[in-house]
Amino acid sequence: MMEAWNLQPMDGVTIGLAIVVLILVIRSIALGGKLKKLRKSYTQFTSGSGIEDLEHIIIAMKEKQAHQEQQHAALQQQVEELQRLVKEQKGHVGIHRYNAFSDGGSDLSFSLAILSETEEGLVLSGLHNRENTFVYAKPIRDGNSDYTLTPEEKKAINLALKRE
Repeated sequence: MMEAWNLQPMDGVTIGLAIVVLILVIRSIALGGKLKKLRKSYTQFTSGSGIEDLEHIIIAMKEKQAHQEQQHAALQQQVEELQRLVKEQKGHVGIHRYNAFSDGGSDLSFSLAILSETEEGLVLSGLHNRENTFVYAKPIRDGNSDYTLTPEEKKAINLALKRE
C-alpha cells in the first residue's frame, strides 16, 4: 500500500523565507572566507614579534618611537655643542713677516695671529735685530686687544680673519 503524499503548493511566505535563508547561508560562507583571509593576514603581521596582541604591538612601537625621539634630541644637543666648540677653536692663523728696524738684514721679525671664528685668541710678535730678539704676546677679543696693536699685528689679525 502506497500512501499518497499530499503535496500542497507552497505559499508565497514560505518561498520568501526559503530564499532569505539560502541568501544568508551563501553570505555566511562568503564572510567565513573573508574572515579566514583576515586571520591569515593578522597571523603574518604578528608572527616573529613574540606578541600575539595588536595592542601590545602598537604600545611597543610607540615606546620605540619615544626612545628614538629622545636619542634624536640628545644627538641634536651634541651637534649644537660641537658647532659651538668649533667656533671657539683657534684655527684661523695669519702671519706677517717684516724688517722691524730697517737697518739692513731681512724680514726676520714677525707677527703671528691665532684666532677663533669668534675673533678671540692672541697675537705674537717677534722683533729681531742683530743682537736680540724680543717676543710679545697680546690677547685678542672681538678682533681687538686692550693693548695697542702695531700695524704689523693688525695685518696678521686681518690675514687670520681673511680680511685681506
